[in-house]
Amino acid sequence: MSVAGIWDLAVATPIGTIKAVVQLREEGGRFSGVARGTGEEVPLRDVALDGDRLTWRQAVTRPLRLNLAFAVTVDGDTLAGTSRAGRLPASKVTGVRRAAVDR
Repeated sequence: MSVAGIWDLAVATPIGTIKAVVQLREEGGRFSGVARGTGEEVPLRDVALDGDRLTWRQAVTRPLRLNLAFAVTVDGDTLAGTSRAGRLPASKVTGVRRAAVDR
């Protein structure tokens, strides 16, 4: 399964839905990427794919300084799962991969 591409994400947080764009790359079985949203671009860390389960970590400074851990299930060009920031409750994450012409 390939997860490479540009993904439009929506994260439902207690302060409202936050939109983000995640770009994932795969080279030689290793994954990397960046996330863009709320006026900042941050690298993804510890990106891993196990079957259809995709996980990664990222740090953000807006709207709050947080270390986030994502765990999503990929189904073709859609994904769904959660994002956690420490002890805070998990936030629902959904996403859609952009068409190849948009990448």
